[in-house]
Amino acid sequence: MMNQFSSKSTVQEIKERFDQDVERFSNLNTGQQTTIDATLNMDLIIDSIVALSPNLKNILDVGCGAGNYTLKLLSKKAPLSCTLLDLSLPMLERAKERIEKVNKGDVNLIHEDIRTAPLKENHYCAIMASAVLHHLRDDQDWEEVFSKLYRLLKPGGSLWVSDLIVQENAALQQVIYNERYGNYLTALKGAQYRNDVFDYIAKEDSPRSLNYQLKLLEKVGFKSVELLHKNLCFASFGAIK
Repeated sequence: MMNQFSSKSTVQEIKERFDQDVERFSNLNTGQQTTIDATLNMDLIIDSIVALSPNLKNILDVGCGAGNYTLKLLSKKAPLSCTLLDLSLPMLERAKERIEKVNKGDVNLIHEDIRTAPLKENHYCAIMASAVLHHLRDDQDWEEVFSKLYRLLKPGGSLWVSDLIVQENAALQQVIYNERYGNYLTALKGAQYRNDVFDYIAKEDSPRSLNYQLKLLEKVGFKSVELLHKNLCFASFGAIK
């Protein structure tokens, strides 16, 4: 029987799309236009990492893209040993090029899916995952990845997520996503742009609610979770091991 995710983009299709989009995602302001409060969420996450980890040594950037989050962190805390993980090799290469200009620490590239990537457990001081976890599909997918991210962190380490979310209530989802977020996109570039973004999300993404993710973080072992910011269908939040 066909499952609810069978019509979604495959990992290969997602990889190929991002391979062609390096230039746009090398600029936060132009690469994240569809994301409400993108720069605010980034600033909140970076400031949280610095506040919680005064002895920060190494980080893992999951779905690093062109390296925007790691670059922002390095502007506050350097040098660092940086592990960059992404499906797209062109994205990784651009991130490495940009980061090595400002960082004297190691830069390690992992061209892999977080679900299968061989990574050292109990190792990272902080993990960042921006606009990537919404590609996870069923409950098993979500729980296995959250559990893996927990295991990768050192005791006291922290995970920070900025992502697209949904409402659990269908009526509220209609108001917040279809109406409010739809109006935001229309004001940005017009009705056709809104429709294109909605079609793209429907094809490629499978986000979960903020409540679902915060509860799952606690379920897999994190001792505390923190909500930093929510605006309509985007949120930033974290958890401490």
